[in-house]
Amino acid sequence: MRKGLGILVVLVSFTIQNVFAKRIEKAAIKRIRTIEVVALDSVQGYQKKYVTPDENLNDIFAEKIDSLVNSWYMRNVFDRPERIENQDSIPIVSLPDSIYIERLQAIDSYVDLSFNKTVKNFIELYTQRRRDQVEMMLGLAGYYFPIFEEELDRLDMPLELKYMAIIESALNPAARSRANAVGLWQFMYGTGKMYKLEIGTFVDERRDPVKSTKAAARYLNDLYRIYKNWHLVIAAYNCGPGNVNKAIRRSGGARDYWSIYYRLPRETRGYVPAFIAAAYVMTNYEKHNLQPRYPDFPIVADTMMVNSYLHFKQVAEITQVPIEVLRALNPQYRMDIIPAKADKPYVLKIPIETVADFIDNEEEIYAFKRDEFFPNNSIINPQSRSTYYPTDIKGKDKVIYTVKSGDNLGFISEWYHVGVSDLRYWNNIHRNLIRVGQKLSIYVPAGQADFYADVNRMSFSDKQAFKKKTPVTKAGSTSQQVTKSGEFVYYTVRRGENLWSIARKFPGVSNNDIIRWNDINNGKKIFPGQKLKIKPRS
Repeated sequence: MRKGLGILVVLVSFTIQNVFAKRIEKAAIKRIRTIEVVALDSVQGYQKKYVTPDENLNDIFAEKIDSLVNSWYMRNVFDRPERIENQDSIPIVSLPDSIYIERLQAIDSYVDLSFNKTVKNFIELYTQRRRDQVEMMLGLAGYYFPIFEEELDRLDMPLELKYMAIIESALNPAARSRANAVGLWQFMYGTGKMYKLEIGTFVDERRDPVKSTKAAARYLNDLYRIYKNWHLVIAAYNCGPGNVNKAIRRSGGARDYWSIYYRLPRETRGYVPAFIAAAYVMTNYEKHNLQPRYPDFPIVADTMMVNSYLHFKQVAEITQVPIEVLRALNPQYRMDIIPAKADKPYVLKIPIETVADFIDNEEEIYAFKRDEFFPNNSIINPQSRSTYYPTDIKGKDKVIYTVKSGDNLGFISEWYHVGVSDLRYWNNIHRNLIRVGQKLSIYVPAGQADFYADVNRMSFSDKQAFKKKTPVTKAGSTSQQVTKSGEFVYYTVRRGENLWSIARKFPGVSNNDIIRWNDINNGKKIFPGQKLKIKPRS
């Protein structure tokens, strides 16, 4: 989103648009439950109104959606995806246009949900090409959508604007674009400051779900005062009012999105169709056999006011809330530190069931290792951002182990061939205390997740025998399965592998590269013993 043009541009744009408005007839732009259809097949009762937008812009948004799975934040609030595979190779099964139109018409929407081939391409991207990522977004929506809806309702704005965050960030509060737009609503630094978001060393409120939503709603309201058309507002949110104004001028003063469509930047041309497709899939996901995958942090949380310096580790040690949960609920704190003072309090979100424990032990929490975290009651020598990019897990596979009766950290470390100190660090364990049913995050070398996949289901005696087995390391497993011939190597597929897991063993190689090099038509149908041609990146 390129929104750094500032409020000055917004005000100038307002004047320009008033000039345009005098030159054209005033028309009813807002229609409730009306769909302007640019149909690809014959649908009785609908009339073609515009030149049909017929572009496939999926590449822009597919990359953004894919970044959801690949980000450190999402890998740590979700278990490892069950089917991240060569999705682009899956054949598309198209439904008749009339079905999509009927389903769009059934959505109660104040924002027009137009239909055309570009919209259809995005619907198929969401429902077929990127099913895993969409299921993750469906799960995250249960936490974030109520936040969005409350603020939109407070300002009497269409609640369906909540779907914009799907297009902006794929509901990843830690998202950062190539242009350095940050957060759920992808604010640039200047626009964030303009809308009073704090952006500093310890706090970045562009990542704060509540405050960034308030800022985004105000920005959308400012844009609506200019355009009085939600499609144009959505477009301007993406590319800035200046680009929308130029498109209007070049289109002879037309004030309809589809009329200025081909005058807009390429990404913005896909923005409104992607928004409409998001509204479709978030409403009709069950009809496409999509199921929400919920994040591994509490959906129900409460807010505590913090009036003094506080480190996440202080809270985690006393309340036994995993530090990863605190980070997931409070993504705005960049270094696990809340720099609160009596005259400048901050909020801390914690699981609802922990509130009483926090209140009862508040003094102990603040006092715990106070001199270690805040010598002389000051913040000094802050750690680098290891909270989101810890060096000890970089490039490793994450596996989850559920603690059983009789387990201890010594046993678990032997079964997974990791250090006890690593287990403590990864799971914020104090004094080796673990409880039955607790889920432990364990990081093993890349390519070894399949080797450890069955440990969770083994009996104690089987696990004791398993610890004597030599783990298949990334280098070992790859070298044993790779033969070289010229610029290519030939990799022998093992049982349980897919193109996504194989690609991870070769830095810089994607599953789509493997598909292209081997002329694979259906990436789901690779088999053990098959030899794949791969060109390693230098």
